[in-house]
This record gives sequence, structure tokens and C-alpha cells, in this order.
Amino acid sequence: MQNIKNVIFDLGGVLLKVDYKASEAAFAQMGLNNYQEYFKQDYSSALFEQLESGAITDLQFYEGFRATFKTDASDTTIKGAWNAMIGDFVPENLHFLQSVAQKYKVYLFSNTNQIHYNCFHAKYAKQFGHNDFDKHFIKAYYSQICGWRKPNPQAYSNLLEAEGLIASETLFIDDTLKNITGAQEAGLQTVHLTNISLLNNINL
Repeated sequence: MQNIKNVIFDLGGVLLKVDYKASEAAFAQMGLNNYQEYFKQDYSSALFEQLESGAITDLQFYEGFRATFKTDASDTTIKGAWNAMIGDFVPENLHFLQSVAQKYKVYLFSNTNQIHYNCFHAKYAKQFGHNDFDKHFIKAYYSQICGWRKPNPQAYSNLLEAEGLIASETLFIDDTLKNITGAQEAGLQTVHLTNISLLNNINL
């Protein structure tokens, strides 16, 4: 890593614990054993992509979910299983983020959705007693708000252009390999974080 001026962090698997198997198990308890065919860490079907890009509302997602999985589960039941994957924030990683922010411009870029957004912001407030998570960053980019999704290289280019950043001076940290590949195609320097506990090992 050379000439770094900016650092873009992913959220899940980097600052926030995510357990994809927890949602898979929750949906299995509802009798939906093929959920992982539609959503997992490195794959989203059209319905989930629409949710994550802000193309459909939460209510439209629930309706689409019921149609896709042929279930009569309530919105609340689907929401609970969908949010089961969202864990706690890692305090040590937030401290690392704060130290990085002393030296570099820091941003967040997360593929997420409004249902998860509401969930993890509530978890942050419960953990730390205040809800100012986004203030850790110059700006937090969430896919359902900005409409850009990783790993599309253009998504990274859009963020760089919006913030006036140079790709070669920008480091992107993510736990999903295909997102790293997309960032590299956009010209960013990258770190593939293979374990959430290793963030502090990055030499910045």
C-alpha cells in the first residue's frame, strides 16, 4: 500500500459481525430450506438486489418474498429472520477506525437495505448509548440510498467522483472477495479481510 490518502470501509464482516447462517437457520425454522439459493454472502437474487439498491420498498420486499418462497409468513416474521444475521459491532474495530480517521479521509460503502439499516443502527445505539455511527465517516454510502451496489466497478467510480477522490490514493477494505475484485477493477488499492478479528493487523 502506497500513497494512501483515503480509506473506504465495508460494514458487515469488517466493523459489524454478520452471521449469514443465522438467517438461513431462522428461515429453515419457517420451513424455507432453499433461502441460501436466493441470498448469501456473495450472491443476491433479483429480489434481494432490488431491496439493496432501493428499487423496492420494505413492504414490496415482503410481498415479493412471500410470492418467491410461497409462504404466508407475516412481515414481522420475515423481518425477524432476515435481521437474525445482524450481530454486534466490534469495539476494537471501531477504535481502529477512529485511529485511521486521524490520518486519512474515511468513508463507508455498504451493500445493505433499509431493514438491516434500521436494525444495525438500533444495535449501535444499544451498545454505545448513542446513535451517531455515521459520524465516524466523512460520509457513509449505503446501497439502498445511493443506488450503487458492489461489486460493480462503476459503483466505486461513482463514490470516488462524488467525493473527489483519486482511485490510486484510495484503499478499500472488504470481507467479500468479489467486492475486492470490483474495487481493483476500478483502480483502488484493496485489503481482503478474511477474519473480522484481523482488522487491527492492517498497517496504516
